[in-house]
Amino acid sequence: MTVSSAQAHWEGSLFEGRGEVEFLNSSLGSVEVDWKSRAGEGGTTTTPEELIAAAHSACYSMALSHALAGNGTPPASIDTKAAVTFVAGQGITGITLTVQASVPNLTPAEFATFAEGAKAGCPVSVALAGTQITLDATLV
Repeated sequence: MTVSSAQAHWEGSLFEGRGEVEFLNSSLGSVEVDWKSRAGEGGTTTTPEELIAAAHSACYSMALSHALAGNGTPPASIDTKAAVTFVAGQGITGITLTVQASVPNLTPAEFATFAEGAKAGCPVSVALAGTQITLDATLV
């Protein structure tokens, strides 16, 4: 079992305050967070949604790679972008995964099956159950 940890520190009100997220298991250190960035008001810090996007894109890529290798068709490369949409007052309204992968000896139809399976089975997708996750997967 692995436990991954981070901690947050916040000062001030939601709209005027700011905080910091510290990664406790890696050498990433810490990153600043604030409402302006989250609300799209020109902030320059990260957001909880950007952190979710990072986690989702990495997890999805790993899940897809594992499934393809298990099929005997390991990928040459996988590039995944996760776009997490946040609407103030509503929360996270959806996530779009955009994937481009180079996989020798695999047809586009076979790739689409593996891509959908990875979307459904990736641990971050499972943790985000109830959130609409769309997939745009391309075999290159």
